[in-house]
Amino acid sequence: MNDKRRIFLRGTLAGGSLAVALSAGLVAPRQVLAAWPKDAFGAKTVGDAAKGILGTDLSEPSGDIEIKAPDIAENGAVVPVTISTGIAGVKSIALVVEGNGTPLAANFALGANTAANVSTRIKMGKTSNVIALVKTADKVYSARKEVKVTIGGCGG
Repeated sequence: MNDKRRIFLRGTLAGGSLAVALSAGLVAPRQVLAAWPKDAFGAKTVGDAAKGILGTDLSEPSGDIEIKAPDIAENGAVVPVTISTGIAGVKSIALVVEGNGTPLAANFALGANTAANVSTRIKMGKTSNVIALVKTADKVYSARKEVKVTIGGCGG
């Protein structure tokens, strides 16, 4: 009986100490506090968003990038999008929505030998092009698809 009590007290004390340290800011998760491209996500144009996230607004159109998104989104608040490509050496995939007030919707950094296939759900304020920007070591490739929105998701 004493052993169970000691284990319980030790666990309670350790958990309580960790909770106090977290709430006081003494322990912080590193992933949550990682740097993020504030300028890119705050950009007001597609070109500025691309420059902020990729370092350039120049891209080469590519038929090797596939964008799966609905032709007509009944609700712009939740639009499922999947980007995939067979291009070798993909370092990142950025998703930009041309008609949004802040166009950069998502950016995915990919590790070496990772399959270039990402999925997410985005908000779209109105009918516009969804643009995928695929960055490799030496180039940026792009593809676009128009998605018609019937009910606005960004304040509409």
